[in-house]
Amino acid sequence: MKKKLLAMLLSAAMVLSLAACGGGDDNSNDGGSSNDNPPAASGNDDQGSAPEASGNDDQGSAPADIDYGSGVITIWVAENVTEFTQQKADEFFAAHPEMAGYTVDIQPTGEGDAAGNIITDVEGGADIYGFAQDQLGRLVSAGALTPITGEYASFVESENDAGAVGAAKMGNQIYAFPLTSDNGYFLYYDSSVVTDPSNLDQILADCAAAGKNFYMEINSGWYQTAFFFGTGCTLTYDTDDSGALTSSNITYATDNGVKALKAMIALAGNSVFVNGSSLSSATNVGAIIDGTWDAGAAKDLLGDNYACAKLPSFTVDGETFQMGGFGGFKLLGVKPQTEQGKMLVCLALAQYLTNAETQLARFEAVGWGPSNLTAQSSEAVQADEALAALAAQLAYAIPQGQYPDAYWQDATSLGDDVIAGNYNNMSDDELMNVLQGFQELEQSYAGQ
Repeated sequence: MKKKLLAMLLSAAMVLSLAACGGGDDNSNDGGSSNDNPPAASGNDDQGSAPEASGNDDQGSAPADIDYGSGVITIWVAENVTEFTQQKADEFFAAHPEMAGYTVDIQPTGEGDAAGNIITDVEGGADIYGFAQDQLGRLVSAGALTPITGEYASFVESENDAGAVGAAKMGNQIYAFPLTSDNGYFLYYDSSVVTDPSNLDQILADCAAAGKNFYMEINSGWYQTAFFFGTGCTLTYDTDDSGALTSSNITYATDNGVKALKAMIALAGNSVFVNGSSLSSATNVGAIIDGTWDAGAAKDLLGDNYACAKLPSFTVDGETFQMGGFGGFKLLGVKPQTEQGKMLVCLALAQYLTNAETQLARFEAVGWGPSNLTAQSSEAVQADEALAALAAQLAYAIPQGQYPDAYWQDATSLGDDVIAGNYNNMSDDELMNVLQGFQELEQSYAGQ
């Protein structure tokens, strides 16, 4: 077991050496492992133990041959996990005294802010940082992420769920370590009000009967895809390994797109509908489409009537569809380094901070949902109502890939028009024209 970290380090060192000498092909690895080394095992398998100092096997030279150097490793993570991350970093360096020339400086920086901060000053930014997966493209373009190759790529691909692995890739190249698989949306509801959480019409009827509100943020490009993806529409972009948009796959201007838009119009016109997705600003809630980040608020608000479920189905023109939508993930990236020893330590530490044992401990500490398959299978994770509902919904969702900033603005405008009633009296042909204009605009961002 102790050879696993050494194999990863030597594999990474070889890649770095080739890059420094101008050798090797950045795309030849395709994010996978070499044929000489097996995939890394579970994070529970002695990831914290020091590598053996044997230089006589086929793993390569002993750790003593690696000059890890010394200094400070800066880590950006969300404020609520700074103390946890410090504890785990201390554990890592205690288990690896050969790397203990480094100290860590952990700074509270939210996943939504990290990308914007580091691309303005990559050199001065954190060495290891958490970020939301929709920021991957701009980080790759800015040169702010080290490609994850060899045994570390094998670890990412074998240890995590498929959605999280896909979220960590640009083209065929892995650029980050999956940290969570818990950023999506589902239904919180009052079980004393809602009799059938699987059917939107019934939810609305139950809320009306109880004088309660139903919340969904339909003027958001994040949430409104529940309708469009639910009817089978697509809106995705292809990118090259640098993060540039190369083409789009958009089918909103179709009969199914019209059905999705009509379902949005019907919901916006219902007397119990309130546009929103935040429990902190919601009142008189019968049901709300929200995410795991509001699980605590939902429990406080609903008390004994707290309940969760995947998103409901909806019916339009006599046809029933299951709501779809986006799934999201938190990732942990490593900034390129000029010193090979520091790079090796950063990679090993990032792997440790995302292995099964650490992900499960993080769930127990702050409730973050694991992307690691072993951690996901634990009884504690399985028993969490919000994560269970999200897991059920993710079967009908797609990982949020790379989208131009303008898409989010356009989607808000589309939803605003729905809420304002601007489409209420339109024919299907007129609605098709609306969606045709929207689709052509989104296609234009990929040069089409």
